Amino acid sequence: MKGVTTTSADVDVVLPCLDEAEALPWVLGRIPAGWRALVVDNGSTDDSARIARALGATVLHEPRRGFGAACHTGLTAATAGIVCFCDCDASLDPALLVPFVRDVRSGAADLVLGRRRPVGRDSWPVHARAANLALARLLRHRTGLRLHDLGPLRAARREALLALNLTDRRSGYPLQMVVRAADAGWRVVERDVPYLPRTGLSKVTGTWAGTWRAVRDMRRVLAETPAGARAAR
Repeated sequence: MKGVTTTSADVDVVLPCLDEAEALPWVLGRIPAGWRALVVDNGSTDDSARIARALGATVLHEPRRGFGAACHTGLTAATAGIVCFCDCDASLDPALLVPFVRDVRSGAADLVLGRRRPVGRDSWPVHARAANLALARLLRHRTGLRLHDLGPLRAARREALLALNLTDRRSGYPLQMVVRAADAGWRVVERDVPYLPRTGLSKVTGTWAGTWRAVRDMRRVLAETPAGARAAR
């Protein structure tokens, strides 16, 4: 397997994982050399953990179900100065994180997000895309950030991320990261990335019910009191 180590790494890549045995070989094979893959098993019933470990990834276990719970477990276990996040379903190529890390390391950005560009008609369901656009507009109104996507491919400095004190442990975690980063005055930028048809069925956006739960979680995050107002209390 290319590039995955279990020792100290230049960059840690957090990969929340729930039954992604089929996608893992491709995803882990795309981790850049010298970086470490942190696969966070969120209660898989297939061979995800075994496969990830066999391919050289560091495997963590988070029994609390929730995308945010898995992501935060990976973040708190990371030791590298820069931490990236990527879905584990082969819809996004972790090799595309190289320029993200370069932007963070050079100081050009504090948080880099991947703006998903669908490849093929089946890569992003219409209802999920519509929900994402609506949330991006709400985010723009809440923070002033002119973002187009709240995608999971992202990079930032570990200590700064921990200082955001993220509390959401469900689908609102990625949005809460952006909202609190904006409140803290971070430079948040987007980079276009191809969005491929995922391997297997999505646990969130693959159904209307899953999408609705994600939107509900994210709307709750958007209703948070801004950091400055919280501090003034």
